[in-house]
Amino acid sequence: MSIEVVQSSLTAGGRAKGKSTWFNLQRDELFCTLYVVGCANGLLGRFIQAIHADSALASALSIDINAIVFFACFAGLSMMFSSLGQSAGGQQIQKMDIAVAAIFLVLVALPIYPLSWVAVTGLSVYVVLRARDNSDRARAAIILFALAVPMFWSRLLFQMFAKTILDIDALLVATVLDSSRVGNMVRFVDGSGYMIVLAPCSSLANMSLAFLCWISISQWVRHRWSKIDLLWSGLACLSVVAVNVTRISLMGLGQSYYSAIHNQWGDLVTNTIMLMLMVMFSVVGARREIFARV
Repeated sequence: MSIEVVQSSLTAGGRAKGKSTWFNLQRDELFCTLYVVGCANGLLGRFIQAIHADSALASALSIDINAIVFFACFAGLSMMFSSLGQSAGGQQIQKMDIAVAAIFLVLVALPIYPLSWVAVTGLSVYVVLRARDNSDRARAAIILFALAVPMFWSRLLFQMFAKTILDIDALLVATVLDSSRVGNMVRFVDGSGYMIVLAPCSSLANMSLAFLCWISISQWVRHRWSKIDLLWSGLACLSVVAVNVTRISLMGLGQSYYSAIHNQWGDLVTNTIMLMLMVMFSVVGARREIFARV
């Protein structure tokens, strides 16, 4: 009888040990793996799409796949990896984590690249809701959620309300030039015809990138939110709108101006100015934490 009891105890202990080994896997390790797969797949798809739509040079110069996007990806993933083993409790994989991971992998595995950003968005919402306030895990999830905005959600919003958004851009340009417009067409100041404000010239994509820049920098340096942050983040967004409207307005002076500005190098100059303004307002807004590290 005693031998049977000992054997039963060993068997139960072995089962419990096996079960404990499975559930001792780190949740952050699972989240890190999912984010790496989702971001890599989403960025690859976006880059391939950009090359097919335009030349490789134009894709490299495009602001939506350069510094801000890659910095946000780096900041989010680095903070997620830094959260590994931060807390002793609450790190075991839970049943809900497995369900979320399964849905995430299904979306990423489908041959539709934008679904990777849908998966990243859903995972980020889940992580924020389940994480502690101001933890590196939560901050990383916020950055990666913001990354999905210019990479997918702002594009979806534009497709749904393209006419209204382009009409607003054209209205701003026509107001600056004191010229007439018809829908998203603005009359050249010299009266030589009309220029059309198309999707690549819209201010919406630049605003979403400014939002991403602010979120990435402020969360990466562990900035504490306050009411004044609305001012700095708002200035970052408004600055890129002002630069974009100014550029289109200069093109609206005449067809010669249009030809001189509306090219890859004109885009590069404009994007560089926008990038500098986004970073400047974001750094000023989070200056306490940034300079505290220096």
